[in-house]
Amino acid sequence: MEFLGTTQIASYCGPKKACDIGTLPPAVPPPAIQECYQPYYLPGYRYLTPWRPSLFYKVSNTQPCVDEGAACHSALRPPTVLPALRSALFCRYSPHDWEQSNQLQIRGAEASRLWASRLTGDSMRLMQDKDQLTHQMQEGTCRNLGQRLSDIGFWKSELNYELEKLLNENRSLETIRRRLECAAEEVKCPLQVALECLYHREKRTGIDLVHDNMEKNLIREVDMLKCCQEQMRKLAQRFEIQMRDNRDAQHALERDLEDKNSAQFIDEKCFNLRNTSDCISFFHGVEKIDGMISVPETWAKFSNDNIRHSQNMRASSTRLREEADNLFETLSDQMWKQFTTTNLAFNTRISEVTDVKNKLQTQLAKTLQEIVQAENTIMLLERSIAAKECPLKVAQTRLECRTRRPNVELCRDIPQFKLMNEVFTIDDTLQTLKLRLRESRDMLQLLVMTKCRLEHELSIKASTLCIDKDKCMGMRKTFPCTPRLVGYT
Repeated sequence: MEFLGTTQIASYCGPKKACDIGTLPPAVPPPAIQECYQPYYLPGYRYLTPWRPSLFYKVSNTQPCVDEGAACHSALRPPTVLPALRSALFCRYSPHDWEQSNQLQIRGAEASRLWASRLTGDSMRLMQDKDQLTHQMQEGTCRNLGQRLSDIGFWKSELNYELEKLLNENRSLETIRRRLECAAEEVKCPLQVALECLYHREKRTGIDLVHDNMEKNLIREVDMLKCCQEQMRKLAQRFEIQMRDNRDAQHALERDLEDKNSAQFIDEKCFNLRNTSDCISFFHGVEKIDGMISVPETWAKFSNDNIRHSQNMRASSTRLREEADNLFETLSDQMWKQFTTTNLAFNTRISEVTDVKNKLQTQLAKTLQEIVQAENTIMLLERSIAAKECPLKVAQTRLECRTRRPNVELCRDIPQFKLMNEVFTIDDTLQTLKLRLRESRDMLQLLVMTKCRLEHELSIKASTLCIDKDKCMGMRKTFPCTPRLVGYT
C-alpha cells in the first residue's frame, strides 16, 4: 500500500516481540505546490481554487501496547516500506489529481484563446468607430470655429462704428467744457474785487464789524458771483464726469475690440490647425481645466451692452451741451445788475461812521478828567493807611509787654481790655481803608481801560473810513464785458 504525504520511518518488529511505541514522529509540512496555469485572470470566466492533493496523511495518537501480540501491531502501524531513496516519498500526487490539473490547463488555454479572439474583433470595430468619431468631431469643430469667426467679425464692425461716433461726441464736449472754464475764469476778476472789499472791511475791529447795508450788498454780490461761477464749474464738472463716462464707454469698446482681435487671432490659428501641423503638441489635463467665464448668450450680450451704454452716453452728452448754451445767456445779466446796486451803499455808510467818530472824541476828553480825579483819591487813601500803622504798632507792643507779667499779675484788667479793643479797631480801620483803596484802583483801571477803548474805537473808525472811502471805492470802477462773461476770449 502506498502512503502519500508525510515521510514515515520504517522499522521491523517480530511477531512475538514487544514493541514499545510512543507517539508517532511529527508530521513534516507538505512542500509548496507551484501553480502551473496562467498567473492572470480573464474577465467573464469562473476560476477554480489552486489544486491540492485529495489524499492527506492522518496522524493518530496511539497508546503503548505491551504484550498484545501481532494483532495490536498490525492495527496501529502501516506495513513497512523500504524505498531505495527516502526522498522518493516527498510530493506525491494521485492520478486523479494529475488528470484534474491537465483538464484545468486545457480549459484555461481554450478560454484564453476565446477571449483573445473576441477581444481582437472588438478592438478592430472599436478602432474603426473611434477613428470615424474623431474625424467627425474634428470637422464639426472646424465648422464651429468658422461660425465663431464670422460672429466676431460682425461685432467688431458694430463696435468700430460706435467707437467713431463716441469719439466725435467727446471732442464736442471738450469744446463746451473749455468755454465754461474760460467764463468761470472771467468771473474771478469781479469776484476778487468784491472779496477784497469784504476782506478790507474784515480788518475793522470791535463794533465796527457791523453787518450794515453795504456789507449785505457786497455779500449778495459775492454770493451771486460765486453762484454763477459755481454753476459754471458744476456744469464743467458735469462735463468732466460725462467725458469720463464717455471715456469709460470708449475704453470698454476699445477693450472689447482688443479682446475680440485677440480672440479672432487665436480662433483663426485654431481653425488653421491640421493633424499635419508642426505646432501641435500634447497638453495633458487641459480638458479638465474649465476657465471659461461666459456662454454665447452672455458673450453677445456683453458687446451689445457696451454699444447700448455708449449710445446712452452720447444722448446724455447732447442734452448737456444744450443746457450749457442756455446757462451762458442768463448769468451775464444777473452779474451786471448786482454790481450797480452794490456801489450805491458805500456813501451812506461813510457819513454814518464820521458822525460816530466825533461823538467818541467828546467822550474821550471827559474820561481823561475822571482819571486824574481817581489818581488823587488813591494817593490820599495810601497816606491815610500809612498814618494808621504806627498807632497799631504801639498798641500791639503794649499787649506783648503785658504778657510778660509774673504769676498772678497776669490780670485781665481794664487796660488789657482797652488795649485789645484798640488793636481790633485799628486793624478794622486798616482793612476798610485798604478795601477802599483796592476799589479806587479798580475804578482807575476801569477808567484807563475805557480811555483805551475809546482811543481804540477812534482808530477803528479812522481805519473804517479809510477802508470804505479810499480802498473799496477805488477798486470798484471796472467790470468785464458780456462776451468775456460767456466764455469768448
